[in-house]
Amino acid sequence: MGKGPGLYSDIGKRARDLLYKDYNSDQKFTLTTYSPTGVTLTSSGTRKGDLFLADVNTQLKNKNVTTDIKVDTNSNLFTTITVDEPAPGLKTILSFKVPDQRSGKLELQYLHDYAGISSSVGLTANPIVNFSGVLGNNAFALGSDLSFDTKEGNVTKWNFGASYSNADLIAALALNDKGDTLSASYYHLVSPVTNTAVGGEVTHSFSSNENTITVGTQHLLDPLTSVKARINNSGKASALIQHEWRPKSLLTLSTEVDTRSVDKSAKFGLALALKP
Repeated sequence: MGKGPGLYSDIGKRARDLLYKDYNSDQKFTLTTYSPTGVTLTSSGTRKGDLFLADVNTQLKNKNVTTDIKVDTNSNLFTTITVDEPAPGLKTILSFKVPDQRSGKLELQYLHDYAGISSSVGLTANPIVNFSGVLGNNAFALGSDLSFDTKEGNVTKWNFGASYSNADLIAALALNDKGDTLSASYYHLVSPVTNTAVGGEVTHSFSSNENTITVGTQHLLDPLTSVKARINNSGKASALIQHEWRPKSLLTLSTEVDTRSVDKSAKFGLALALKP
């Protein structure tokens, strides 16, 4: 476990990663290369049915400043400039998209042994202001995430969450969507040697009075190969196998089956990430 409570986005993150990370029903290819001058170039392409999406990302690092520039197939230019620790525990992130003139955003993150704060503001005349804060330590955390639209003069988002962690267990509770959704998640590390873990998430929507239950597990077959599986109360079961066939180069195969509609074809996904 890390030192301090982390940011609000870290509440329940371990369970979310177990249940949802790396599952894919598309075909994705990513190639990352490095230059002697420290420039990282990442090209990726994703096929979603008959649609093909691609982008190229260039990352430049100079001391504590990281600049990411990404261009996609729609000729959008995304730029993110990150300044890591201009002061102890502080991170500054400036991001914008061209040609969207309203996309500019400045974000400040601060991590302390007993607090984690993130605040962002849109770089427009009437910006959306976001603030999230967490108090606690590496065992217990309590926080909130709020957004305010200065143009409309109303709160567009408010979430509250809490988490409890020890050496092998993490439990989290969150109230999202302006109080409409209540989520509880659980992560338990069964065996650190094989990275075997189980987890679950229960979500209740007050407006629709519907519950969503998802449970999953993960396990290392060997030091380079891992498997994951999950199923939810709607009958959708998913599984994946991920193999690191060379350092930092991953091949991931995943599938999803609707157990309540056996006449439907299973979905298959393939993700290949190459880092020479």
